[in-house]
Amino acid sequence: MDTNDPFSAPHMAPTAARPLLGLTILVVEDSRYACEAMRLLCLRSGARIRRADCIRSARRHLQVYRPSIVVVDMGLPDGNGADLIAEIANAEIEKSVVLATSGNDILEAEAMAAGAQGFLSKPITSLAVFQQLVLAALPIDRHPPGLRSMVDELVSPDELAYHDDINYVADILDNLPNDQALDYVAQFLQGVARSVADARMEQAALALAEKRSAGATATSETAQIAGLIQQRLSQKIAI
Repeated sequence: MDTNDPFSAPHMAPTAARPLLGLTILVVEDSRYACEAMRLLCLRSGARIRRADCIRSARRHLQVYRPSIVVVDMGLPDGNGADLIAEIANAEIEKSVVLATSGNDILEAEAMAAGAQGFLSKPITSLAVFQQLVLAALPIDRHPPGLRSMVDELVSPDELAYHDDINYVADILDNLPNDQALDYVAQFLQGVARSVADARMEQAALALAEKRSAGATATSETAQIAGLIQQRLSQKIAI
């Protein structure tokens, strides 16, 4: 199998039970929790998964091989996911199917305009929804043959992955973040906190985003987030 050809004949054909068998999915995602959810969805669906946590890492992957599907988070630590989507969509080589993902549904229009062929709204936990969206973006000859019953299964990532995410934010805050880093912290935490139903953290992240959007000083909002993070790190995710 030519790993540079996303639609070369797979060693194993897709089946009704595992409709993504034979596909490789590159997940460009900075959240450990969201990536763990994607890993479980791919595992249940038969797809192989690789991960890049930023645009730079994704570009290195794409220089070496061409995955069948690339799932790109819209908010990444080193830039806008829409820019990477546009690069892949406009590449003068065999193209991967590109799907965008975000916890902010407003970004769907931007993702589609950049060249995405589908949009996965976070949190992504439904196996049926995931498989339907991926198959809808694939060529018909990559679909499993015959009728297929949809399994309405929800995946549940280990909450220790959320612990990794908030520890990651703690490291950013410890390094005296600039305005750009604070904007990133606000959008990152909103998404991961919503995924685990951590309402207090999500509200704190939203308050930080609103202050940053208004151009106001956000010292108290940043301090609140730092306090919540320390609580969760000391209590092993007490939400």
